[in-house]
Amino acid sequence: MHKILLGVAALALVASGATAQDTGVVTTPEGAVLDTDPDLAYKPGELSEAQLDASNAALFTADGMNVFRRFPRGLTDQMVAFYTEALALRSLNPIQLTSTQQMILTGVGSMQIKLSAGQQGDRLYNLEGGYAGGTGIRFLLLRYPDAELVRQRFVDAGFEAPEFVERPDGVAQALVSDPAGLDIVLLATPDALDHSDDGVGVGIHVSNIEESRAFYRDFVGLEELPAYEAPMLGTTIYPYAHGETMLLLYKMGDNLPADTGSSGIQYVVSDAALVDARGKHRGIAVETPLNRLTGFGLTTVWLNDPDGVTNYFAQTSASTPPITPAD
Repeated sequence: MHKILLGVAALALVASGATAQDTGVVTTPEGAVLDTDPDLAYKPGELSEAQLDASNAALFTADGMNVFRRFPRGLTDQMVAFYTEALALRSLNPIQLTSTQQMILTGVGSMQIKLSAGQQGDRLYNLEGGYAGGTGIRFLLLRYPDAELVRQRFVDAGFEAPEFVERPDGVAQALVSDPAGLDIVLLATPDALDHSDDGVGVGIHVSNIEESRAFYRDFVGLEELPAYEAPMLGTTIYPYAHGETMLLLYKMGDNLPADTGSSGIQYVVSDAALVDARGKHRGIAVETPLNRLTGFGLTTVWLNDPDGVTNYFAQTSASTPPITPAD
């Protein structure tokens, strides 16, 4: 069931870069039409304070989160080779969004890293300086059982082999960048599944650690795990987990440039309208308002974390019914 949900939910990425219209209709850069009829939302008074104050943890219908990665269109071939050949992520059937726009899907366990060619004019792109150079999603973390196998795959795919260094805990670690500049932390440990099929870590550099911790814990509803030191990154990591995916929050400086467009996070949920209502209740920034993708049974709302990172919530027609409104 999760694979079905994720395949349909991937269509939500057609909403990339959509902006609200006064007419109640949102048109994406690819020409897809999103219905933003007010009737999609809960009406004032339908939900209790307790329902509005709750996190969204109970709404998740997949055992993890998806990551999407936007990049300049001219790098498409290099990006596909890097993610499917060098990183050896499972190549899944792409989704043809329009006659000119394709969503390239790679599998990481039961979840996906989604590659989307083309960048949006209303988002910020700045990956200079790598994981320490600015706020936003700055790295992905992938695990493999054999460092030498990873090195050979990189060479076979036409990329420079990563240099692994053994950490004090015996895990070998390497740092590389994808062709569009996003850092990738590679861990090699015998207990890992190949192709990073035990999940992905998403490194998010934040400007205010307590605000971001509250967002992902109290609003999104991720499980907060104990913080730990990451000597090779030179910072403290605050991990937040759902299933096989983990968000890794950290802070390494002040007044840094932001990246709000290169990558984002997707959650598959049972009630996007409830997420929308809770977001409005908390004053969370809306990137794309609550909408239904015309022609598909898909309802989404795109929200921003405190640093502008896209957190979008997708409800498919196969999801469970919405909660019962308050009396």
